Amino acid sequence: MTPEQIEQLFTRTDGSYAFARWGRPIVPVVFGVEDETLKVVKGAVEAVATLAGAQMDELDGELGANLMFFFFRDWDELLDVPDLGRLIPDLEPLVGRLKAANASQYRAFRFDNDHAIQAAFVFLRMTGEMADIPAETLALSQAVQVIVMWGDQAFSETSPLAVLPETGATILRPEIAGVIAAGYDRMMPAVASDKSHALRLFARLQGAR
Repeated sequence: MTPEQIEQLFTRTDGSYAFARWGRPIVPVVFGVEDETLKVVKGAVEAVATLAGAQMDELDGELGANLMFFFFRDWDELLDVPDLGRLIPDLEPLVGRLKAANASQYRAFRFDNDHAIQAAFVFLRMTGEMADIPAETLALSQAVQVIVMWGDQAFSETSPLAVLPETGATILRPEIAGVIAAGYDRMMPAVASDKSHALRLFARLQGAR
């Protein structure tokens, strides 16, 4: 990847550059699925966290769990989730906007005082095309998209995943895996708003070859 391509991964629609990684161990919890799918989702999070070098834990002292996945069929179901409105500001108007846009997914982040990721919430409406995606593929895709804060359009045209032609297995694209690992390098900052950060990521990718 070129420095410009890496920069675009963390550039928001207003042109600003914003990178953030987790500032605490990740503690995932999954709602709305059977035990088999639960294991798939948690396995995907663990795989991506291991790749990144991010820590995982069984309990977050402040929130209990800090990476929450919600699977459902209708956005209105979120309004019935106890205490979710305390975690997601303006939940009711947000649900209205997502319904109007016929959205199939939404992710929200909370940040600590240093602006590193403190918590993330993943909402997946399992209807239409979304319901046809294999659980392993869906779980890996979502795990990748919450391991760091990407730009708004980072994967709008190209998926972070690829399919191996030999086996048909879905994997994380090597260049995206490299960017994630570089972003979690212990010498790199947990948060960055200057585009020079992309150059530092690029340099680490070259050094990893």
